[in-house]
Amino acid sequence: MIAYEPGDSLAHGLDARAKLAFQAAFAVAAFAHTSPQGLVAAGAVTLVILAASRTPLLRTLWTFRSFLPFLLAAPLVEGARLGPPWFVAEDAVFPALAAVRVGLTVLVGAAYVRTTPVRESRAAVQWLVPGRVGAFLGLGVGMVFRLLPVLRADLSRIRSAMHARLAAERSLRDRMRLVGVTGLRRAFRRSDALSLALRARCFAWNPTLPPLAFRGRDWATLAVAAAVAAVAAV
Repeated sequence: MIAYEPGDSLAHGLDARAKLAFQAAFAVAAFAHTSPQGLVAAGAVTLVILAASRTPLLRTLWTFRSFLPFLLAAPLVEGARLGPPWFVAEDAVFPALAAVRVGLTVLVGAAYVRTTPVRESRAAVQWLVPGRVGAFLGLGVGMVFRLLPVLRADLSRIRSAMHARLAAERSLRDRMRLVGVTGLRRAFRRSDALSLALRARCFAWNPTLPPLAFRGRDWATLAVAAAVAAVAAV
Protein backbone atom coordinates (compact mmCIF):
# COMPACT_ATOMS: atom_id res chain seq x y z
CA MET A 1 0.00 0.00 0.00
CA ILE A 2 1.35 3.40 -0.99
CA ALA A 3 1.44 5.64 2.08
CA TYR A 4 3.64 8.38 3.46
CA GLU A 5 7.17 7.27 4.15
CA PRO A 6 9.71 9.66 5.73
CA GLY A 7 12.72 10.39 3.57
CA ASP A 8 15.16 13.01 2.36
CA SER A 9 14.37 13.01 -1.35
CA LEU A 10 13.82 16.18 -3.34
CA ALA A 11 10.06 15.71 -3.30
CA HIS A 12 10.04 15.17 0.48
CA GLY A 13 11.48 18.64 0.98
CA LEU A 14 8.87 20.44 -1.13
CA ASP A 15 5.90 22.30 0.26
CA ALA A 16 2.62 20.41 -0.05
CA ARG A 17 1.01 23.33 -1.90
CA ALA A 18 3.74 23.32 -4.55
CA LYS A 19 3.33 19.58 -5.05
CA LEU A 20 -0.45 19.90 -5.33
CA ALA A 21 -0.07 22.68 -7.91
CA PHE A 22 2.32 20.59 -9.99
CA GLN A 23 0.08 17.54 -9.72
CA ALA A 24 -2.93 19.53 -10.94
CA ALA A 25 -0.93 21.03 -13.83
CA PHE A 26 0.36 17.60 -14.83
CA ALA A 27 -3.16 16.15 -14.87
CA VAL A 28 -4.42 19.03 -17.04
CA ALA A 29 -1.50 18.64 -19.44
CA ALA A 30 -1.87 14.87 -19.65
CA PHE A 31 -5.54 15.14 -20.59
CA ALA A 32 -5.01 18.12 -22.90
CA HIS A 33 -2.30 16.53 -25.05
CA THR A 34 -3.77 13.21 -26.11
CA SER A 35 -1.37 12.42 -28.93
CA PRO A 36 1.18 9.60 -28.55
CA GLN A 37 3.98 12.18 -28.56
CA GLY A 38 2.35 14.09 -25.72
CA LEU A 39 1.91 10.92 -23.68
CA VAL A 40 5.54 9.96 -24.27
CA ALA A 41 6.56 13.34 -22.87
CA ALA A 42 4.18 12.88 -19.92
CA GLY A 43 5.65 9.43 -19.31
CA ALA A 44 9.16 10.87 -19.22
CA VAL A 45 8.04 13.51 -16.71
CA THR A 46 6.41 10.78 -14.62
CA LEU A 47 9.66 8.83 -14.47
CA VAL A 48 11.48 11.98 -13.34
CA ILE A 49 8.86 12.53 -10.61
CA LEU A 50 9.17 8.94 -9.41
CA ALA A 51 12.94 9.30 -9.29
CA ALA A 52 12.76 12.64 -7.45
CA SER A 53 10.43 11.12 -4.85
CA ARG A 54 12.23 7.75 -4.74
CA THR A 55 8.95 5.99 -5.46
CA PRO A 56 9.60 2.49 -6.85
CA LEU A 57 7.70 1.99 -10.10
CA LEU A 58 7.13 -1.77 -9.84
CA ARG A 59 5.99 -1.57 -6.23
CA THR A 60 3.54 1.20 -7.13
CA LEU A 61 2.14 -0.79 -10.05
CA TRP A 62 1.77 -3.81 -7.80
CA THR A 63 -0.14 -1.69 -5.28
CA PHE A 64 -2.63 -0.70 -7.97
CA ARG A 65 -2.80 -4.18 -9.49
CA SER A 66 -6.57 -4.42 -8.86
CA PHE A 67 -7.05 -1.17 -10.78
CA LEU A 68 -4.86 -1.96 -13.78
CA PRO A 69 -7.10 -4.65 -15.36
CA PHE A 70 -9.82 -2.03 -15.91
CA LEU A 71 -7.36 0.17 -17.79
CA LEU A 72 -6.20 -2.77 -19.89
CA ALA A 73 -9.75 -3.97 -20.58
CA ALA A 74 -11.02 -0.63 -21.91
CA PRO A 75 -9.27 -0.74 -25.32
CA LEU A 76 -9.96 -4.46 -25.69
CA VAL A 77 -13.69 -3.99 -25.08
CA GLU A 78 -13.87 -0.94 -27.34
CA GLY A 79 -12.12 -2.67 -30.24
CA ALA A 80 -13.87 -6.04 -29.94
CA ARG A 81 -16.60 -6.99 -32.43
CA LEU A 82 -19.14 -9.80 -32.44
CA GLY A 83 -18.28 -10.71 -36.02
CA PRO A 84 -15.49 -10.38 -38.57
CA PRO A 85 -13.00 -8.75 -38.32
CA TRP A 86 -13.58 -9.42 -34.59
CA PHE A 87 -11.28 -6.61 -33.51
CA VAL A 88 -10.86 -3.08 -34.90
CA ALA A 89 -7.54 -1.61 -33.80
CA GLU A 90 -8.51 1.96 -34.77
CA ASP A 91 -11.39 1.95 -32.27
CA ALA A 92 -9.08 0.82 -29.47
CA VAL A 93 -6.56 3.64 -29.92
CA PHE A 94 -8.48 6.37 -28.07
CA PRO A 95 -9.35 4.27 -24.96
CA ALA A 96 -5.76 2.97 -24.90
CA LEU A 97 -4.41 6.52 -24.83
CA ALA A 98 -6.98 7.44 -22.18
CA ALA A 99 -5.86 4.48 -20.06
CA VAL A 100 -2.24 5.62 -20.33
CA ARG A 101 -3.22 9.14 -19.23
CA VAL A 102 -5.06 7.84 -16.21
CA GLY A 103 -2.21 5.51 -15.28
CA LEU A 104 0.38 8.30 -15.45
CA THR A 105 -1.81 10.58 -13.31
CA VAL A 106 -2.20 7.82 -10.73
CA LEU A 107 1.58 7.32 -10.56
CA VAL A 108 2.14 11.04 -9.97
CA GLY A 109 -0.52 10.99 -7.26
CA ALA A 110 1.20 8.02 -5.61
CA ALA A 111 4.47 9.98 -5.52
CA TYR A 112 2.65 12.83 -3.77
CA VAL A 113 1.10 10.52 -1.17
CA ARG A 114 4.45 8.83 -0.48
CA THR A 115 6.29 12.11 0.13
CA THR A 116 3.69 14.25 1.92
CA PRO A 117 2.63 13.83 5.57
CA VAL A 118 -1.12 13.74 6.14
CA ARG A 119 -1.05 16.82 8.37
CA GLU A 120 0.71 18.85 5.68
CA SER A 121 -1.89 17.79 3.10
CA ARG A 122 -4.64 18.86 5.48
CA ALA A 123 -2.91 22.19 6.13
CA ALA A 124 -2.58 22.78 2.38
CA VAL A 125 -6.27 22.09 1.80
CA GLN A 126 -7.32 24.39 4.63
CA TRP A 127 -4.99 27.09 3.30
CA LEU A 128 -6.54 26.78 -0.15
CA VAL A 129 -10.14 26.74 1.12
CA PRO A 130 -10.39 28.90 4.26
CA GLY A 131 -13.14 28.77 6.81
CA ARG A 132 -15.33 25.92 8.02
CA VAL A 133 -15.59 24.42 4.52
CA GLY A 134 -11.81 24.12 4.27
CA ALA A 135 -11.62 22.60 7.74
CA PHE A 136 -14.23 20.03 6.73
CA LEU A 137 -12.38 19.19 3.51
CA GLY A 138 -9.07 18.99 5.35
CA LEU A 139 -10.59 16.64 7.88
CA GLY A 140 -11.88 14.46 5.07
CA VAL A 141 -8.45 14.31 3.43
CA GLY A 142 -6.85 13.33 6.72
CA MET A 143 -9.44 10.63 7.36
CA VAL A 144 -9.04 9.10 3.91
CA PHE A 145 -5.23 9.03 4.05
CA ARG A 146 -5.23 7.52 7.54
CA LEU A 147 -8.11 5.06 7.34
CA LEU A 148 -7.71 3.71 3.80
CA PRO A 149 -4.45 1.84 4.56
CA VAL A 150 -6.01 0.48 7.76
CA LEU A 151 -9.13 -0.77 5.98
CA ARG A 152 -7.05 -2.32 3.21
CA ALA A 153 -4.90 -4.10 5.80
CA ASP A 154 -8.10 -5.40 7.43
CA LEU A 155 -9.27 -6.85 4.11
CA SER A 156 -5.88 -8.48 3.60
CA ARG A 157 -6.06 -10.11 7.03
CA ILE A 158 -9.61 -11.29 6.32
CA ARG A 159 -8.50 -12.95 3.09
CA SER A 160 -5.50 -14.55 4.81
CA ALA A 161 -7.73 -15.94 7.55
CA MET A 162 -10.15 -17.31 4.96
CA HIS A 163 -7.37 -19.08 3.06
CA ALA A 164 -6.12 -20.57 6.32
CA ARG A 165 -9.62 -22.01 6.83
CA LEU A 166 -9.76 -23.54 3.31
CA ALA A 167 -12.07 -20.86 1.97
CA ALA A 168 -10.79 -21.63 -1.52
CA GLU A 169 -13.05 -24.67 -1.49
CA ARG A 170 -16.11 -22.43 -1.15
CA SER A 171 -17.92 -20.94 -4.12
CA LEU A 172 -16.95 -17.49 -5.41
CA ARG A 173 -20.27 -16.09 -4.19
CA ASP A 174 -19.66 -17.30 -0.63
CA ARG A 175 -16.13 -15.91 -0.61
CA MET A 176 -17.31 -12.51 -1.84
CA ARG A 177 -20.07 -12.48 0.77
CA LEU A 178 -17.69 -13.34 3.59
CA VAL A 179 -15.13 -10.73 2.57
CA GLY A 180 -17.78 -8.07 2.03
CA VAL A 181 -19.74 -8.65 5.25
CA THR A 182 -16.66 -9.05 7.44
CA GLY A 183 -14.99 -6.04 5.83
CA LEU A 184 -18.04 -3.84 6.41
CA ARG A 185 -18.28 -5.03 10.00
CA ARG A 186 -14.66 -4.08 10.65
CA ALA A 187 -15.10 -0.75 8.87
CA PHE A 188 -18.03 0.13 11.14
CA ARG A 189 -16.00 -0.87 14.17
CA ARG A 190 -13.14 1.33 13.00
CA SER A 191 -15.60 4.21 12.55
CA ASP A 192 -16.99 3.77 16.06
CA ALA A 193 -13.48 3.67 17.53
CA LEU A 194 -12.50 6.78 15.57
CA SER A 195 -15.58 8.65 16.78
CA LEU A 196 -14.79 7.73 20.40
CA ALA A 197 -11.15 8.76 19.96
CA LEU A 198 -12.17 12.15 18.53
CA ARG A 199 -14.49 12.83 21.43
CA ALA A 200 -11.85 11.74 23.94
CA ARG A 201 -9.40 14.19 22.40
CA CYS A 202 -11.91 17.07 22.39
CA PHE A 203 -12.08 17.29 18.62
CA ALA A 204 -12.20 20.89 17.37
CA TRP A 205 -12.40 22.59 14.01
CA ASN A 206 -9.24 24.62 14.59
CA PRO A 207 -6.44 22.08 15.18
CA THR A 208 -2.81 23.15 15.34
CA LEU A 209 -1.43 22.28 11.93
CA PRO A 210 2.19 22.39 10.77
CA PRO A 211 3.31 25.76 9.34
CA LEU A 212 3.65 26.00 5.58
CA ALA A 213 6.37 28.15 4.03
CA PHE A 214 7.62 28.43 0.47
CA ARG A 215 11.34 28.17 -0.16
CA GLY A 216 13.40 28.51 -3.30
CA ARG A 217 12.76 24.99 -4.53
CA ASP A 218 9.02 25.44 -3.94
CA TRP A 219 8.92 28.58 -6.07
CA ALA A 220 10.84 26.71 -8.77
CA THR A 221 8.32 23.86 -8.62
CA LEU A 222 5.47 26.36 -8.84
CA ALA A 223 7.10 27.94 -11.90
CA VAL A 224 7.41 24.54 -13.55
CA ALA A 225 3.75 23.83 -12.74
CA ALA A 226 2.75 27.13 -14.33
CA ALA A 227 4.80 26.28 -17.43
CA VAL A 228 3.16 22.84 -17.70
CA ALA A 229 -0.28 24.42 -17.32
CA ALA A 230 0.60 26.96 -20.03
CA VAL A 231 1.66 24.16 -22.36
CA ALA A 232 -1.66 22.44 -21.68
CA ALA A 233 -3.54 25.64 -22.52
CA VAL A 234 -1.68 25.96 -25.81
